[in-house]
Amino acid sequence: MKIILLVTIAWIISSLCVAQQVNTTNDFNLGFENHTGDKKLPDHWFQWGSGYKISLDTETTHGGKYSALIEPIGEKSPNTFGCIATGIPSKYEGKEIELRAYMKYSNVVNGPIGLMIRIDGESGVQGFENMQGRNIQGTKDWSLFSVKIPYPEHSSTIFIGAILSGEGKLWVDDFQILLDGRDIREAKIKTPKQYPADQDTEFASGSNILLPKLTSKTITELQILGQVWGFLKYYHPSVAKGEYNWDYELFRILPKMIKSKNAEDRNSILNEWVMGIGTTAPKRNFSTPDSAKLLPDFTWINPSIFGKELTASLNSVRIGEPDKEHYYIALASGVGNPVFKNERSYVSMDYQDAGFRLLGLFRYWNMINYFFPYKNLIDEDWNAVLREFIPKMVKAEDELQYKLTVLALIARIHDTHANIWGMDHTLSSYKGLRYAAVETNFIEGKAVVTDYFDDALGEKSGLKIGDVINAVDGKTVDQIIKENLYLTPASNYPTQLRNIARDLLRSNKDTVQLDVTSGTEKKTRLIQTFGQDQVNVYARFQKRDTCFRMIDSAISYIYPGTLKNEFLPTIMDKVKKTKGLIIDFRCYPSDFIVFTLSEYLLPATKSFVKFSVGSITTPGLFTFGTKLNVGRNNPDYYKGKVVIIVNETTQSSAEYQTMGLQLAPKAVVIGSTTAAADGNVSKIVLPGNIQTMISGIGVYYPDGRETQRVGIVPDIEVKPTINGIRDGRDELLEKAISMINEN
Repeated sequence: MKIILLVTIAWIISSLCVAQQVNTTNDFNLGFENHTGDKKLPDHWFQWGSGYKISLDTETTHGGKYSALIEPIGEKSPNTFGCIATGIPSKYEGKEIELRAYMKYSNVVNGPIGLMIRIDGESGVQGFENMQGRNIQGTKDWSLFSVKIPYPEHSSTIFIGAILSGEGKLWVDDFQILLDGRDIREAKIKTPKQYPADQDTEFASGSNILLPKLTSKTITELQILGQVWGFLKYYHPSVAKGEYNWDYELFRILPKMIKSKNAEDRNSILNEWVMGIGTTAPKRNFSTPDSAKLLPDFTWINPSIFGKELTASLNSVRIGEPDKEHYYIALASGVGNPVFKNERSYVSMDYQDAGFRLLGLFRYWNMINYFFPYKNLIDEDWNAVLREFIPKMVKAEDELQYKLTVLALIARIHDTHANIWGMDHTLSSYKGLRYAAVETNFIEGKAVVTDYFDDALGEKSGLKIGDVINAVDGKTVDQIIKENLYLTPASNYPTQLRNIARDLLRSNKDTVQLDVTSGTEKKTRLIQTFGQDQVNVYARFQKRDTCFRMIDSAISYIYPGTLKNEFLPTIMDKVKKTKGLIIDFRCYPSDFIVFTLSEYLLPATKSFVKFSVGSITTPGLFTFGTKLNVGRNNPDYYKGKVVIIVNETTQSSAEYQTMGLQLAPKAVVIGSTTAAADGNVSKIVLPGNIQTMISGIGVYYPDGRETQRVGIVPDIEVKPTINGIRDGRDELLEKAISMINEN
């Protein structure tokens, strides 16, 4: 259930546009021994990040003449990091890639170290890990570190490196890259398969699409084209074999559709197109499996709309024997979430090009139509959404309007995993590049100051913890919520409010005017805003609680945000002597503890989850797999009370792990409804290099109950109050303690 949401360094590195030259030699200079002339860095290596100095060190080395030293320049600024990196072609065969290196670090605080591996392809970043979630800080002599990720089959470049995101010093030396446990230089070189789709470059400089004034007829033609284009993309065997660049086929057929005289002419154009793509496969025998959760929707293939001939052509494609290999889509090994392949990102697209804007709409709409496991939970007819967004996309003639339209479209699937991710300057400028020094959250339905990003600047603002913000620059908070809901992708309303709160006090001005209620007194305050080089707006996410502590001699506390599986034997020796255990999932877990911890908490094996996965051979079909179990036969299981704390920040992996651990015999879940987005994520790239994601598999309780949009519903609802915030209390933790102390 991985997702890069809260680690800002991961955001930045995974969204960097790479201009550095890739090392095409077989000497990757992994030990830094090759150093030419007056260069500051080893041959073939470069620097990512800012505010840090990277140099070669001849005195502190692990092996050979040089190591690389990373250290901040002057005082550490928020959200900065230093990374020494190199890139090599991704031309090898393998399933798992591992990066190893020796690191030594001294007095590292306020930000961890880590090894970084990132794998890029035509569709953008296909694999990424930087160890930031391990929170490695402090001082340690030379030690070997390792990070592994799946090796994508269709990728172009491997980037590796080492990161320091805090204060102190980091030395790194003697990198190793392994594929399936062997040195990458010994791996078999892939024989690149040549696809005709890759050779088609006709529209690389623009689609040349000129749209007439939109009428109801034109919108209907474009809606039908979007549906037929996406259906053929995922169902026609010639497209699956990579015989066509399907983006450019859209640009070829679109002018003909626009010029069609009537429905009969339109259907004739489409039928000629379908018949010209290539022969369809022989008819297959298909029956709906008993394990089906969702079936593909073909009700739009209607003879009254398409006529007899075109309907027959489309149905012959639909019932044809499918290819198991597909140029545009695969399922992730071992999981089953969709992997969208060979999707061009069009980084330099002209935003006035209506063809590429429509391509963005059609691409995303069809990905959701055929490969989103929770399509049935979308509140409205997805076909109607396509029609609604055609005029919106046509009118979005600049970068900002295009990206806002895409964001509004993404919001319609109601998935907290879905958003426009990465450091998008255009959207950041729209929301505001400057921030107040205070953090706000919605408490009891009101926007409340809950913390300071910077204590000194926060106190200087005159705002106090617990103050209620009623209006910002003359606009009431209720107005702000109403105006931003449609641009706030999330699975449920509490999570939308969570996200709106984060942007509430953003601005491009040096000051914002607030109407505030402080206690019983109403005030107007003009407060200063700051750039991200002055305040760390992600400070709350980077706070690290201890993974384990004793509340008192009888109550223990686990914080999964920093807990590692290897700590559990020692921790549980202490927990078993207590009468109560609190597991605080108001965080993103740093490790996958559900299976290991459940063995201590459950007396026997028990099913806790089942998944639905999509299909390459029948796009739009989702079927249930087998159920997964937690626990083991353990008569010596923990007999005390278990209280699990959740709220709207409990998301994805945290929700999944709560599902398993709540099966402990004396477990109670308290708090508020979670973010309601579960399932391994699948990355999507849209024209303009827009990076987004979806929950790629369906996650359900064993009896079929939904988790998406529903979340983990607590057994006992407990929410913070404004008075509690003002008094500095953690009311959820207080409730957990009182429940354990109850007879």
